[in-house]
Amino acid sequence: MSQLIQLDANGHASIVADTWTRVVPPAPAEESVRKQAGKVVLFKLTGEQTYSPEQIANTQIPATGKILVPLTVWQARKTELQARLAAGELGIVLATNETAETLQAEFADLNTLPIIAIYVERFADGRIFTLGNWLRTRYGFKNELRAIGDVLRDQLFFHKRAGFTSFLIRADRSAKDALASLNDFSQPYQGAVGDVPVWRRIQRA
Repeated sequence: MSQLIQLDANGHASIVADTWTRVVPPAPAEESVRKQAGKVVLFKLTGEQTYSPEQIANTQIPATGKILVPLTVWQARKTELQARLAAGELGIVLATNETAETLQAEFADLNTLPIIAIYVERFADGRIFTLGNWLRTRYGFKNELRAIGDVLRDQLFFHKRAGFTSFLIRADRSAKDALASLNDFSQPYQGAVGDVPVWRRIQRA
């Protein structure tokens, strides 16, 4: 069963087949654990390299079909990927330690991308919500915005409010259960992407 939940133009959600193939660079030759103040650092810091040059060079890219490639792979191999972009067969995966500014610098118009996926390594990393919000509000991205990685049921409602329109649920969780979570709340209090605060939505006598 598919693990992809997608919103339609009216905001209705359903489980659909995933037509995009995510391209993932190979694992590094040697795993390293980064520590800060004696503790393991769980999240990559902004500006820290996501993949090494060796990983990027050894990344296997399917010859056909729609592909989602990491931003760093696009930056290093854009010459060979330009035709896929022109055909509408290429989307970008942005990690939470990367910035919307860096992505925007690569594309004069972000809407040449049919899809942007934001990968969150750990569910507690709230930068995914900021990135989603900024891509919608500051950079005017109008196409599919997908949450991937450690995407859990309890956060889907808030991903939607941050501008996401599709959600790839972790393989070990139920997509059907996650689908129901989008109706957990009927009247959000705060404003959000495409929404206004409750005091502007509800008329009181």
